[in-house]
Amino acid sequence: MNAIIRRRENSDNKNEIVHQLPADLPPLLRRIYLARGLHCAQDIDLSLGALLPPSGLLGIDAACDLLVAALEKQSRILVVGDYDADGATSSALALRALARMGHDDVRFMVPNRFEFGYGLSPEIVALARQQNPALIITVDNGISSIEGVRAARDAGIDVLITDHHLAGRELPDANAIVNPNQPGCTFASKSLAGVGVIFYVMLALRARLEAMGWFNEARAKPNMAEYLDLVALGTVADVVPLDRNNRILVEQGLRRIRRGQSCAGIRALIASAEKSAATLSATDLGFSLGPRLNAAGRLDDIATGIACLLSDDADFAGEIAAELDELNRNRQTIEQSMQALAAAQLEKLKAETEAQGAAMPRALCLHDSEWHQGVVGILASRIKERYHRPVLCFAPANDAPDCNELKGSARSIPGFHIRDALDAVASQNPGLIQKFGGHAMAAGLSLATQDLPHFARAFEAYASETLDDEQLQAVFWSDGELAADEMSLDNARLVRAALPWGQKLPAPHFDGVFEILDQRVVGERHLKLSLACATQPAREKSALSKIEAIAFNVDLDEWPDQNAALVRVGYTLDVNAWRGRESLQFIIRHLEKVEANEE
Repeated sequence: MNAIIRRRENSDNKNEIVHQLPADLPPLLRRIYLARGLHCAQDIDLSLGALLPPSGLLGIDAACDLLVAALEKQSRILVVGDYDADGATSSALALRALARMGHDDVRFMVPNRFEFGYGLSPEIVALARQQNPALIITVDNGISSIEGVRAARDAGIDVLITDHHLAGRELPDANAIVNPNQPGCTFASKSLAGVGVIFYVMLALRARLEAMGWFNEARAKPNMAEYLDLVALGTVADVVPLDRNNRILVEQGLRRIRRGQSCAGIRALIASAEKSAATLSATDLGFSLGPRLNAAGRLDDIATGIACLLSDDADFAGEIAAELDELNRNRQTIEQSMQALAAAQLEKLKAETEAQGAAMPRALCLHDSEWHQGVVGILASRIKERYHRPVLCFAPANDAPDCNELKGSARSIPGFHIRDALDAVASQNPGLIQKFGGHAMAAGLSLATQDLPHFARAFEAYASETLDDEQLQAVFWSDGELAADEMSLDNARLVRAALPWGQKLPAPHFDGVFEILDQRVVGERHLKLSLACATQPAREKSALSKIEAIAFNVDLDEWPDQNAALVRVGYTLDVNAWRGRESLQFIIRHLEKVEANEE
């Protein structure tokens, strides 16, 4: 879908807002910060001292009681995680921190998504019982595990739930629950990832143990900052909003990584992604490291990723990172095949609706028996980006010929809470959805195969009632035009290092009209451009005679276009590193042709 460009409002123009940003802040950053509602020095203070204290988390004291008892008795702990990057980093952090605090018998288990699905189910508890744990700790899951927790408690196993997902109407009967989104919790940040929650639990546990005199010369008090590399990776990879508290966690983790103070596994992932630790950004965590961990959970077993993060041996971690890299390449191949099948479905749907004089449905429900359930989430994201509407993609729950269950993954657009939408459809159609869970922008669900047409009709009807035309219009949000002298390598470096950009704290984007000096396809479908400013006075053009730019995954039916002389571009400033040299490059996020008289 073609996006329209809108420019962010600069709150500096609102007289009623008192701004207290540092006086020496570069004008470009001031403009960017104010457009994101960052008005004072406190908003951009990323020091560890500004972190919210653990005491605000409901259930944190009960969690510490359980953990202290387990440490004192050295009773076996089993960490049950999730099969994504947040779950992997959460599991690794829990195991590392508990070992450093003196526990000698901590194990982990992650449900295989293809056999057991998500969360602490009764089936997973049955497997867990074979290891005789006294305490199960869930990380990045558990808040919806009513039956699983009951099975564990009935078996005499204590349960500590640490999660960040939205709670349902009923909470599990666990010994303790730590989740900023559970009813009654007043913790100011509701956006912690699963790894952030378990970090806070370990932070509170260390404080409790220190007050008890637990640490001594033989058992040194751990420095909790050592785990912030894991927190940063899991937080960014899970695409949770980067509120102030999360910005601190991510930035502090990035600083440790850049100083070479990360664990061997993260160093290995950086090397396999061919990135530089010294200049690593939040974008690199989300688009280069996170997918490699996620690939293990999508195609095989996330235990491989957890093993990488637990290893202290650089060579061994490197070997595992190479396996993860290969899995990620396989995932990309599978995804490309699925995209082709989805494109054919969508073209058919488009033709049918046009023939009927109708518009595309306001929500898209797609299914193919050949699709891989571990990749449908990425597929839904890709389609959502193209069509700018809620998308649900379904695949068979397993490879059995008689499989009668579908696993679905949903992705949404701003203003349409996807989990609440599933809840509404489930309430209106009892028994239709077997189980579901998620967030505002992403969710998962299970259906009986024969119920898909019924579900698609119900969900599309709900979307039609809820979404208006304006919400379905894709928007490229811009921070405005840059003067020629602002389009510089120094500013690209400045913006990259300013804050950890991510969800709800979008990286700065700019727009402008440019002349095309050269264009060519590189790789399979990327467009390399040389541009010159078309809207700047001639005296300013000399400041930057040519700008190198690249647009990824362009429509090859439209580009390259040798007849196009002018383009309106939405872009980010990027530092292009090549053979030891750095240069300015635009990463093009929006590209449209401009007629000469439009300029």
